[in-house]
Amino acid sequence: MASGSGNKHAGSRRGPRPKRGFQPVLLLALGITACVVAWGYLVYAAIDFGSTARSGETRAWWFLALASVGAVACLFVGLMLVARVLRRLGITRGPSPTPRDDEPRPIGGRRAAR
Repeated sequence: MASGSGNKHAGSRRGPRPKRGFQPVLLLALGITACVVAWGYLVYAAIDFGSTARSGETRAWWFLALASVGAVACLFVGLMLVARVLRRLGITRGPSPTPRDDEPRPIGGRRAAR
């Protein structure tokens, strides 16, 4: 008879260690700062282009539209980065799986499952 260590099912009962990688929270914070600064500059530029466009400059309307779209994009990216930082810091959690995703539907629907 073989000892316990020679069994083919023998081994460590401990699972693999979780990886403790570098979480780039500082890098995300710098990205948020850059997005907010760019957003502020684009809003200022849009206001300036708007006053120029009202005085009769037709090309300024295109620059106004471009600055407005850029400001919206910067604000959106900044808010997405804020959400990512909050999740990394553990303040918020990701969406929990719905019962429909991980369990098969009972026969007869929810009412029959009661």
